[in-house]
Parts: sequence; structure tokens; C-alpha cells
Amino acid sequence: MAKKTEKNSKYTEDWLPIKSIQNGMIEVEGKALEGKQIVTGVRVEPKNIFISDQETQNRTIYGMRNFYNQLDFEFWLIVCDRPVDINLYRSQLELLYQDAPSPQIRKLILQDINKCEQFIGPVYNAVDTEFYILFKESAKDMEKIQKRIQNMISGLASAGLVSRQLTDDDVRVLLDSFFNDSKRVEFGTVMTNA
Repeated sequence: MAKKTEKNSKYTEDWLPIKSIQNGMIEVEGKALEGKQIVTGVRVEPKNIFISDQETQNRTIYGMRNFYNQLDFEFWLIVCDRPVDINLYRSQLELLYQDAPSPQIRKLILQDINKCEQFIGPVYNAVDTEFYILFKESAKDMEKIQKRIQNMISGLASAGLVSRQLTDDDVRVLLDSFFNDSKRVEFGTVMTNA
């Protein structure tokens, strides 16, 4: 009876093996997995290398090649777009406009406010692109998990990219992106007591 309910359930938590989200890590456990597993990784800050000179571009690409070649474990490179609320940014610009010390600065800020108008409305939705590198490891080997995260952060830094360990909020953004069409769920995470 439980198998039939699990198969036909319309609720994600009935078939998704997530047990908890803590310290930027997703703890998963299921019949297909070998014991408890941890899914975690790093968030990489976006960087447009194509506005840099050719030498900097080549250095970054070479650094990324070295970084990927040093990873001796299975990983997932995740790119997700998250909607951005332009109204908040526009409000901040309006406050800056009021406190601008000169007419030239006010003119520049007003140009940015007018540009915001192009991104507000049902036709165009502004998004923020986020990059994640995730991996899975046994929950029993936390030392190995932390070492991998630190190696990833330092490897990305040597390629000229800024990264950091995932936070609980990052994990929720990822899950919302995949399961809720990038819409943030405000009522909290639902977990089963199974």
C-alpha cells in the first residue's frame, strides 16, 4: 500500500529522498542509495571574462581547465536563473537620486531609473544567473566533504573566480529552481517523519 501511495503521490516530499538541509548540505537517504548521502558544493560568483583583455581571458580559461582536471570525483555543474525584483533596485536608485551631491550624478542615476522601467512588466523578466558546482559523498565522511569544498574554493580562486561554500538559502534556491519553476516557497520546507 505504501509503495502505491508513493508512486501516485502528487507531493514531491513523498518520493524525493531529502531528509534535511543543514549547513549548506542536503542529506538524502533512500532505497536506491547506499546509506545516508550528502549533496553539497560551492556557489561560484558570475564573471564576464569577455570584457577583459585577451591575456586575462586565456588565463581564466587555462585556470578553469586546470581546476576541472584536478576534480577526481563526480560533480554537477548547475546553472540556474533566478528572477530578480527590479522594483527593489529602482527604489534604492530613487533614494540615491534624492541624496545625489551634483546634477551630473543625478542625471546618471535618472538614466538608470529610466532603464529599470524597461525591465519592469509582464513582457520582460530580469533574472540573475547563478552557478553551482555540487557533488555527493557519504554522510559518514564529513572530513572528506570539507576538504573537497576547500579544494574547490582554492582551485576556483587560482582561476580568478570567487566562490564560497553553499548556505542553506543557496540549497533552497536550487531546490526551488528545479521543483517550483524558480518561485520561492515562503511557507517553509515540508519534511516527512518517515
